[in-house]
Amino acid sequence: MSKRDYYEVLEVGKDASLEEIKKAYRKKAIKFHPDKNPDDKTAEDKFKEAAEAYEVLSNADKKARYDQFGHAGLSGNGGGYGGGMSFEDIFSRFGDIFGDSFGGGFGSFFGGGGAAQGGRRRVNKGTNLRVTVKLTLDEIANGATKKIKLKKYVACNTCSGTGEKGGSSSKTCPTCNGRGTQTRVVNTMLGQMQTSSTCATCGGEGKIISEKCNTCFGEGVVSGEETVELKIPAGVSEGVQLSVSGKGNAARRGGVNGDLLVLIKEEKHPEFQREQDDLIYNLFISIPDAITGAHVEIPTLQNKVKIKIDAGTQSGKTLRLRSKGLPNLNGYSKGDLLVRINIFIPTSINKEDKKLLQQLKQSDSFDPKNKKHESVFDRVKGYFS
Repeated sequence: MSKRDYYEVLEVGKDASLEEIKKAYRKKAIKFHPDKNPDDKTAEDKFKEAAEAYEVLSNADKKARYDQFGHAGLSGNGGGYGGGMSFEDIFSRFGDIFGDSFGGGFGSFFGGGGAAQGGRRRVNKGTNLRVTVKLTLDEIANGATKKIKLKKYVACNTCSGTGEKGGSSSKTCPTCNGRGTQTRVVNTMLGQMQTSSTCATCGGEGKIISEKCNTCFGEGVVSGEETVELKIPAGVSEGVQLSVSGKGNAARRGGVNGDLLVLIKEEKHPEFQREQDDLIYNLFISIPDAITGAHVEIPTLQNKVKIKIDAGTQSGKTLRLRSKGLPNLNGYSKGDLLVRINIFIPTSINKEDKKLLQQLKQSDSFDPKNKKHESVFDRVKGYFS
């Protein structure tokens, strides 16, 4: 099923401020959160959909790419950005939007780890990876599948990413009692003030590993490699950055993986120049063909086609071949092939050609000051027959 427009999901306009977007998301999250809608799959989907929309529209870079290219500009498979966001993703990324509302924080409001203690555990987030992918115009026109080998942090096979030695287990942090945060009450001249900070003992995770894995030393990740298959949508352009969720570095101790950011670089084509979705082809024709007209074969990205050069064609004229350019990234249309006519002027000629040109110079048809063009081409044709 196709994704809904993110602005429609949050019910905001494209000119909405960050504060308005945040307010709209908070409203949707409260309305559809699982605790208020138990066993309601529709509400769960809307909750995740709102989080996905907020993740894009609250980020200036992602929002700019979405405004320009739609969902296709945010994913390597053309489907949109967040697709498979889990509740854990949402809790870890957007916990700060609710502050300490709803019984001690975002985590407790939505249930899950640490909710019973009324605190907010920190979920580790893997770092993003960035790669550059070079594409030819043919690949841009048709879309492409690329396999790339990444050197990255991957989950430790020995402990399955938990960081714990086999047979051991983690225990609740004694300092924060599993909340991941420490709350302090300070007496001031204005009265008592409450502050909350990340627990220094467990680093906000709410638990402490009893015995660390000998392979990853408790980190849950090791250096490794992964081959990732990227599906590049047709119509991308130089500088477009696509995002593949979850294909970045693995997170410490089973957290949320980072994303893979794919920067598109366009390889130069030997015959075509690109101008947005249009292609430009410079066609050189001879002086006789320009004067008398001709049929000329030219290349396109799909095949070769014949075009008609009208008699009297001037250098610099542009012919437009509809829908022979590149597809639009959003898939709604195709650009055109613009054929720019250039008349070839030889730098040296033989004696016979020079003699013929001297004769042509005497004709009024070749005098630029001559305003009478009505029968010029009929008279000139005889010279080249």
